[in-house]
Amino acid sequence: MKKGIHPENYRLVAFTDMSNNDTFLTRSTAKTKDVIVVDGVEYPQVKLEISSSSHPFYTGKMKLVDTAGRVDKFRNRYQKHIDKNKSRN
Repeated sequence: MKKGIHPENYRLVAFTDMSNNDTFLTRSTAKTKDVIVVDGVEYPQVKLEISSSSHPFYTGKMKLVDTAGRVDKFRNRYQKHIDKNKSRN
């Protein structure tokens, strides 16, 4: 490996999957303002929307993850087109 290109400030960080509240510890340089207590020890916390513990590829379960409301926005925007097509059939 090249010297001087990798960070030196690795520390234990708790990553929390917000969809299923699964938390895992790993070494990281990720900056965060949140903290969490795991087994009586306080760690910096990084919140994730999805991780390997909730991703459909790894779990084998198909699940709609819509944290930004994109599906609802799409349906609201195109509702008149959907209704029009239903009335034709």
